[in-house]
Order: sequence, then C-alpha cells, then structure tokens
Amino acid sequence: MTTRNPNRCPTHPGEILAESLEHLDISKTEIARILQISRQHLHGILKGERSVTAITAARIGKLLGNGPTLWLQLQANYNAWHVERDIDVSSIPTLEASKKVNMQTEHSC
Repeated sequence: MTTRNPNRCPTHPGEILAESLEHLDISKTEIARILQISRQHLHGILKGERSVTAITAARIGKLLGNGPTLWLQLQANYNAWHVERDIDVSSIPTLEASKKVNMQTEHSC
C-alpha cells in the first residue's frame, strides 16, 4: 500500500464525479435533473467550486450505485486538508486525556 503525500491536496469529489460521468451517455443537464439539483449546482461540484452535501452524496451514491459514504468521505478529506492549512487554531488549548473521556457520550439515532 502506498502512502499519500500529505502535502498534496486530496482530489475534490467533483473531479471524481466528472470522470465517472464521462463514461455515461447522459448529458450533464439530465444528470442534474436526475440528482434534483440545478445545472449550475452540478457544474459547481464538477469544477470543485461547490461541496458535496450529505443530500447530494446520497443522490450521487444512488445514481452510481456506490452509496453516499464514499462521496462524504471524499468531501471530508478535501475539507480537512484545506482547513488544516487555512485556519489558525494555535490559540485553542488541547484538553487533557482524562477530560476528553468525560466528554464522550453515547449517541443513538
């Protein structure tokens, strides 16, 4: 298994979606209609200018048959890489391990 270069930005999910759609004989206008989003919204995703939301991820995952998790993980990786470089959190203290354990609670859906 190869290790990803941490200095290289993860691929935006829109780029992967664009590659996936190239192999389909369906127009982007039709894809947007199927996904229930505007054509402009779809183009924004494909160009990496818009994020893939949970709702859009569910729709893309259904369309392509690979579920929403892949698309959400791709977007989360992309977002995390950028926020780690763009946001200064140096003034925020890190809690001690014992305090972290007390903050964790079980959640159910």
